[in-house]
Amino acid sequence: MQDYDVIIVGGGPIGIACGLEAKKKGLSYLIIEKGPIVNSLFHYPINMQFFSSSEKLEIDDIPFISNESKPKRNEALEYYRRIVDSNKLNIKLFEKVQDVHKKTDLFSVTTSKSTYTSSNLILATGFYDLPNKLEVPGEDLPKVSHYYKDPHFYASQKLTVIGASNSAIDAALECYRKGAEVTLVIRGSEVGKRVKYWVRPDIINRIDEGSIKVYYNATVNEIRESEIDIKTNKGIITLENDFVLALTGYKPNFEFLKKLGVQLSDDEKLLPNYNPDSMESNIKGLYLAGVICGGMETHKWFIENSRIHAPLIFDSILENISK
Repeated sequence: MQDYDVIIVGGGPIGIACGLEAKKKGLSYLIIEKGPIVNSLFHYPINMQFFSSSEKLEIDDIPFISNESKPKRNEALEYYRRIVDSNKLNIKLFEKVQDVHKKTDLFSVTTSKSTYTSSNLILATGFYDLPNKLEVPGEDLPKVSHYYKDPHFYASQKLTVIGASNSAIDAALECYRKGAEVTLVIRGSEVGKRVKYWVRPDIINRIDEGSIKVYYNATVNEIRESEIDIKTNKGIITLENDFVLALTGYKPNFEFLKKLGVQLSDDEKLLPNYNPDSMESNIKGLYLAGVICGGMETHKWFIENSRIHAPLIFDSILENISK
């Protein structure tokens, strides 16, 4: 069993920022990541472009140089990988955390490969692993995916894209331009207001000209091998369908948080309990960092406004050590 001052669960940008801060403060630390470096970013769509400019994605004042003002996925992967490599961060990759429990003042972390203990635990696990399910018949068919990677796969296919946010709109436009017959299903009355400002006019124009079909105020009722039923204000509409991209958002692992004893708000937001000045949860020594802090409000936290969590956390840890 290996003992550390801090264990960081999650090797995304904020987990890496926490690792850099631990190293600067002279604390022993370990980052545990269940996949590759910045696993969530790796699983983003191949052609994805960030909403934020490159300088707002920087961590620890390390310059991020990109070809355009808003970098793309491959540039972000290179940036964060180089930070891990050049700083020789202590990170375990492809090692999944299976259990965490606290014994007196120590956290015991059991993974798929080993067991570690630490005085402090930071959860920087994000929210990209658990999609918001449709909970309709046929959702488990192989033709249905909650993740989108490459538009080439859907060329010449009848594709239904469910959702109105950036991920859904990007997928609809890219797949349409690769030859897919795209239908959008949107629960509200319009394309999402938070869609990237340079993309929103594009999708509205494609809808207006009839290149992409859309059903507003609509939901999926059932999915079958070659059809999909859409529930609209005018009743159920059945469409021929080859594939479904259900891009309806994602959520943190609330069961994991509750198992650790982290209190969640008693409403639909499920906001975790933490001190915004230190990022420490209601469990002493357990800190939250990054988008996990937003509960179901996953749009509230992202890289550029949660970079500050790392220094707040380590100021708190050092203060507690000095007591």
